[in-house]
Amino acid sequence: MNSDSDLQIAGDILAVQHLLQPAKAHPSTVAEFAGLARSIAADRARWAPLVQYDATSRWYHRLRTGPGYEVWLLSWVPGQGTGLHDHGGSSGVLTVLEGRLTERTDRGARKLSPGAQRVFAPGYVHEVVNDSLEPAVSLHVYYPGLTDMPMHDGLRHAECGPASAPAAAGDAVPA
Repeated sequence: MNSDSDLQIAGDILAVQHLLQPAKAHPSTVAEFAGLARSIAADRARWAPLVQYDATSRWYHRLRTGPGYEVWLLSWVPGQGTGLHDHGGSSGVLTVLEGRLTERTDRGARKLSPGAQRVFAPGYVHEVVNDSLEPAVSLHVYYPGLTDMPMHDGLRHAECGPASAPAAAGDAVPA
């Protein structure tokens, strides 16, 4: 049996240009959207100077848009949370950049540390809260772009309450 790996036998894969896939301009799969979130998270110099903290309401900033998707940067001071909600027809990727957040669903609570990612489909009901003593920062990718964020009654997870008022025409407050 040969102990060499296929990669060693073939040589440097990067030197064989016809085997490389061209880089996509924009993501189109769940894995690619999660990868986009990880690459933005790794580029701290790009997002860290933009972060602001607001003790009266969660701060958010649309960081990027692409064909059918948008990327939001959010900050959370201790005690701030979203309330129980879903994202209408949007799927998403939530990535914690700094601090710690807690995600609550009808299945229980999950502590999210820096680097943690949560991927969700339309209709996924959750609440995100900073129940730590330090501020937190998160990145959210939505496809299609977030236009609706229906709030839910905390006692009845399956029933949808009225949609929250959008932040601007066609935009929902990201969470």
